[in-house]
Amino acid sequence: MRALVVEDDFVSRKLLQKLLSAYGECDIAVDGQEAVKAFKLAIKESNPYDLICMDIMMPNLDGQGALVQIRQIEKQSGYGEDKEVKVIMTTAVDDKKQVIDAFYKGGASSYFVKPIEPDKLIQELQVLGLVKKSA
Repeated sequence: MRALVVEDDFVSRKLLQKLLSAYGECDIAVDGQEAVKAFKLAIKESNPYDLICMDIMMPNLDGQGALVQIRQIEKQSGYGEDKEVKVIMTTAVDDKKQVIDAFYKGGASSYFVKPIEPDKLIQELQVLGLVKKSA
């Protein structure tokens, strides 16, 4: 699995990176602008991400805006829904409007309120088909 963690908070970013690195390569970005650049580069290099864990509230370009751009890049690159990157949106605020926007406007795969519980994140990765269930 190849993952991108997009998080402006250093501690949250490091925790997610450490957790996801156990399952494969894990890059980091500090805001939505960096995420879009990293995503474009991954597509250009024919080494796309399987997963993006992205904070919703960030400076420069928020997670919602970055997700919209990422989905546009996928369409322009000829990616069908079956090849779309799985995106887990994260936030410190449990706001129903953000959940609706993440799923219906942005095409997010999942949503977590921080602090993220590692066991629940791993379960979600299993549901999304990104990691195998342990025996």
